[in-house]
Amino acid sequence: MLPIRDHNPSRRTPYVTYLLIAINVVVFIWQYGALQDVQSSNQFLYDYAFWPALFEQGGGKTGFFTHMFLHGGFMHLAGNMLFLWIFGDNMEDEMGHAPFALFYIASGFAAAYIQYLPNPGSTIPMVGASGAIAGVMGGYLLLFPKARVDIFIFFIVFFRILPIPSFIVLGIWMALQVFNGIGSDLNGGGTAYWAHVGGFVAGFLLTIPLWLRRGAIQFWDRTHGHPPHPETHYPTSNIPLVRRSK
Repeated sequence: MLPIRDHNPSRRTPYVTYLLIAINVVVFIWQYGALQDVQSSNQFLYDYAFWPALFEQGGGKTGFFTHMFLHGGFMHLAGNMLFLWIFGDNMEDEMGHAPFALFYIASGFAAAYIQYLPNPGSTIPMVGASGAIAGVMGGYLLLFPKARVDIFIFFIVFFRILPIPSFIVLGIWMALQVFNGIGSDLNGGGTAYWAHVGGFVAGFLLTIPLWLRRGAIQFWDRTHGHPPHPETHYPTSNIPLVRRSK
């Protein structure tokens, strides 16, 4: 179940969202293109990833910020940038360019700190924009709980694109992060699930002042949980239902 787009157009050009995507892509190309040998690649991670154990000892301050722009592979980058593309433009539209940039970074800080708290001695480096983007998703849930999000569903022999309310898509995503985070604590693992949870909660809380200025419950009453402007209407999907031949 993969979100591919929403029906919530932005009314201004999301320059900060574009810039964040560009920075992440450029850093990824540098990390996996220019750094050819193992030693330089490891040094790059040591300098710019977030290391809980190093942070616990009073170091690693740079990585607390720069980890948001590093990724562990192409699919890691592609998935994060897809989510930022879908949800970031609307949050930037509502907040404004500079406030959105600060919101994004604050969510990333919160995500890293929440990941650090349960296991401050961890020697597993944390990289990725997932925590900051989770904050974007948390804020989106508060402002647009019923905005339609198209998801791509692939199940062995058939696939479909279905519009689903954002509170279902994001709610399921959040529940999976909590479930996987508990499992990771019990079994060990390298995915920063608690960073996702921390970023999501931080983004939700940081968006409350904006939601209150919009009218809070009255804002929801006026919009019925949908965007406060006309939604985008996509043509009906022509993707066929593919059945297994007998």
